[in-house]
Amino acid sequence: MLEDLPFYLIIAFGLTTFVAVGMIVLLIKTSSKSMRRESVRRIIFAISLFLIIQALLSLMGIYKNYPDSIPPKIILFAVIPALFAIVLMFNTRKGKLFIDCLSMQMLTYIHLIRVPVELVLYGLFLNGAIPELMTFEGRNMDILAGITAPIVGFFGISKSKMGKTSLLVWNFVCLGLLLNIVINAILSAPSPFQQFGFDQPNVAILNFPFSWLPAFIVPLVLFAHLAAIRKLFNHS
Repeated sequence: MLEDLPFYLIIAFGLTTFVAVGMIVLLIKTSSKSMRRESVRRIIFAISLFLIIQALLSLMGIYKNYPDSIPPKIILFAVIPALFAIVLMFNTRKGKLFIDCLSMQMLTYIHLIRVPVELVLYGLFLNGAIPELMTFEGRNMDILAGITAPIVGFFGISKSKMGKTSLLVWNFVCLGLLLNIVINAILSAPSPFQQFGFDQPNVAILNFPFSWLPAFIVPLVLFAHLAAIRKLFNHS
């Protein structure tokens, strides 16, 4: 855990992560096809177990103690498993059926989580845990996705004010914003690949609870975009 970091930032990010888990529950409950309680419990249990494992790995210093490993340990033990789960969902029959039953509106509202994440990132920058380029004062405009998400979800989808093309454009633009911050975060973290932020590197994501950002929140946001894009392309 990072020393001398204001406790409110740790609490704020922890609560943000739990809200993200709650959004997954809402996403399941608002799907067009109801799932058995046992299936929902299994999903929540798997997510909770994954978060606990990530917490333990970061608290044990596994991620920050091996800055020269290739690939970096956080990519190997956090990012790759999360991406594998997404790939599995998009390439299995049950996964595709699950995605196709999800609510477009709720998939859009999930991006609200990006607002508190960006505020926490700004706080981390002010406390020397990440470089300025990872904030909205630098190269990170990801907060715009979170701010526009309720507008798109309510007016664009619920009130049918946006068509398929405009919804696709919004998703692709916001996906680009996500990829931008992910690339900058990777290239500013202590590793053999570091290109930016040498004076103030991205060390926060190597520590608890901020390791949940690349391990869980970013993959969730990525999944929401990909699921929405799939649904829009399949919509007649």
